[in-house]
Amino acid sequence: MPVQMTTLDNGLTVISEEMQHLKSAAVGVWVGAGSRSETQDQHGISHMLEHMAFKGTKSRSARDIVEQIEAVGGEVNASTGLENTAYYARILQEDLPLAVDILGDILTESVFDGDELRREQHVILQEIGAAHDMPEDRVFDHIQEQAFPDQPLGRTILGTPQKVKAFTPAAIHDYMAGHYHGPSMVLSAAGGIKHDELVSLGQEAFSKFSDTEVEAPQRAVYAGGESRDVQADLMEAQVVLGFEGKSYKCDDFYIAQILASLLGGGMSSRLFQEVREKRGLCYSVYAFHWGFADSGLFGIHAATGAEDLEELMPVILGELMRSADDLTLEELNRSRAQIKAGLLMSMESPSARASQIARQKLLFGRPLSTKELVATIEAISVEDVRRMAGELFTQSVPSMASVGPVKNLMPLDEVATRLGAPKPS
Repeated sequence: MPVQMTTLDNGLTVISEEMQHLKSAAVGVWVGAGSRSETQDQHGISHMLEHMAFKGTKSRSARDIVEQIEAVGGEVNASTGLENTAYYARILQEDLPLAVDILGDILTESVFDGDELRREQHVILQEIGAAHDMPEDRVFDHIQEQAFPDQPLGRTILGTPQKVKAFTPAAIHDYMAGHYHGPSMVLSAAGGIKHDELVSLGQEAFSKFSDTEVEAPQRAVYAGGESRDVQADLMEAQVVLGFEGKSYKCDDFYIAQILASLLGGGMSSRLFQEVREKRGLCYSVYAFHWGFADSGLFGIHAATGAEDLEELMPVILGELMRSADDLTLEELNRSRAQIKAGLLMSMESPSARASQIARQKLLFGRPLSTKELVATIEAISVEDVRRMAGELFTQSVPSMASVGPVKNLMPLDEVATRLGAPKPS
């Protein structure tokens, strides 16, 4: 069945895809506000709100929320991202009304009780501590800070202990009142559902949201720089090398996705074959490309021992420079097949599909058809990918973050010199 979309009077979009062979459904609310919507004083409040939404409403206690959804065999959860926050449930098709009612309740009637807030602050402090204890998590926080310094996109989603402990129920109410409005929200479902029923349920559950347009977040400004967190007692060095990537809305976005896949998207990729298989310099190496509404981050992550660190970076840089000259059609076809397969396989999961069409609506104003996406990927040529490699690795100021025994890691200025790229100021 094709994707169906309806806009309610308050601007909230209801979007769905019926999968007639399924007896279950995934449903959720995606809000176009995440950590990059925060002021400096609000750092971490999007994530705090996501937690507190499940801590009791005017008619349900925190326990009632989970017991009611689990009593029908369902599950409910949420997640906070840089640019959006999602609240979602997975249920059998006959329990769709209960799921939508609970989602509406936690988003319109949450009380943000002070005692619950204090308990949840303690939980999030533990979450921050756990992330800090994991070098592979910490290095990604550092690369964001270097790529987008002194701005919301460069700050962690979890916040800092100081900020988290300072949040009050009133502050959470104010943040929600400023960013949760109909035009920036999508009620999305996929699976064994009927669109007209979803629209009716959405109208009843979410009519309290206003039709106010939400102000766009601060524009991202990529800068580049280096963070070196020397932890000599660790066995493994975590390194991320980054460059300014492409926005989701940029025509070159999927070319950058192809390049990331080709360089480090699987066991047949260039970096995996050269760095791990041929030279044995690390256990893990891969490339990634994150797109945002107005910028992006292209990166390479590697984890290696201190004794291999000096050899690792020259090999990676060599592969990056070669990619602008000798990428082959065979490699492109393999990467294209991986991306298309991932796209088509995701369409078989109601949870993935509900999330996909909701995010597309927030990003592009409409869901993108599979035919359209596949055609875009098929149209990418070897010359397009070579051009992208040349632009990314020579025109962007590099960013680098490292954690562990990284004393002998190549300095960022030398990285830029070898690539012929601008040096950070």
